[in-house]
Amino acid sequence: MSDSSEHAAHVPHLCNRGALEGIRVIDLSRVLAGPLCTQILADQGADVIKVEPPDGDETRTLGPAVNADGDAAYFTAVNRGKRSIAVDLSLACGREALLALLEDADVLIENFLPGTMARWGLDYETGLRPRFPQLIYCAISGFGEDGPLGGLPGYDAILQAMCGLMSVNGAPAGGPTRIGIPIVDHLTGYTALSGILLALYHRARTGRGQRVEATLFDTALSLLVPHAANWMHTQSVPGLLGSAHPNIAPYDRYPCRDGEVFLGIVNDRQFRKFCGYIGQPALSDDERYATNRQRLLHRDALRAAIEAALHAREREAVCRDLMQLGVPAGPVNSIPEAFEHAHTTHRGMRIERGGYHGIGAPIRLSEAPARPGRPPPAYAQHTDEVLREAGLDDTRIAALNEQGALPRRPPRKP
Repeated sequence: MSDSSEHAAHVPHLCNRGALEGIRVIDLSRVLAGPLCTQILADQGADVIKVEPPDGDETRTLGPAVNADGDAAYFTAVNRGKRSIAVDLSLACGREALLALLEDADVLIENFLPGTMARWGLDYETGLRPRFPQLIYCAISGFGEDGPLGGLPGYDAILQAMCGLMSVNGAPAGGPTRIGIPIVDHLTGYTALSGILLALYHRARTGRGQRVEATLFDTALSLLVPHAANWMHTQSVPGLLGSAHPNIAPYDRYPCRDGEVFLGIVNDRQFRKFCGYIGQPALSDDERYATNRQRLLHRDALRAAIEAALHAREREAVCRDLMQLGVPAGPVNSIPEAFEHAHTTHRGMRIERGGYHGIGAPIRLSEAPARPGRPPPAYAQHTDEVLREAGLDDTRIAALNEQGALPRRPPRKP
């Protein structure tokens, strides 16, 4: 993946004709939230320049599971469609190279520890805004710059623990459990994306850029619906319910003969249809189950009745039949089962192309469809190309190389 012409042969960059064509993004972020945000921007046609530190994005080494170039699958999952340049921003000449990139940039996104950009003279208010008044500057951090936790580093699992997500995830027997995906990082990426798009719209009306902030702490707390609302109204502390829902029943997973299904029955009409399907219409007439509130009060007895009705049935037939009746039901699939499903292929949510494996774009625009671009870049692959576009001639690039501002050695592979 070190040959840029090989990349272009797979997917020409010019094929990206998305809603953000003409927008240039300087991406200083690493790991997940920031790179996910900028990958979505790239899928929609933005020109994303990934500026990596001398050691590279940490996720390049978070294997095993690596691609042909030795980059971890983790890295490839959130860095397609970008060009890569490596710059040592701790050096003054490296910062000068970044400033050259910002001359025609629309967005800068970073997730350094708060205060880092200020130490380099690159903080938004005093370092960048006066020089680039149209620039949209997006800062992602754990807790923000100020306040009791301001400036501290943030990590997905730590925020899951601190903000109460783990306290409502898991079963009583196992105790609080980390959600199996880095959900706080994921949603923070989408929060940053939303902020950037809002700022672009605001700039289109006013001509002015602004600073956008997304924190893992705020994002984690925002996920607590309906649990936080329930507590605020009742002062009753939410607890562990396994896969069940605190406000709805039956809303849980149930065993069938060949696997588990999840039932998401949210109203009385659906419950009556479900009872008819399992051959127990009397259940919906039972006063213990006549309304959702009653079903919540008697959820254990209801669960036993449903398990008895489903245990001999095949899960595929149960889910197919119930969905056709308008009763929400789905198999509890493994990841391979989910990505091998025919509907996953139909929706284009699995990308297999020229040795690249990835997840498709979940945002659909009818007039400007997302087109996942070039494969994830090799470390510093496009350094000379990007700097020449920024107006630096070969002599200046050679001088930056001599000064150590442009690392060329890829990080140690996993």
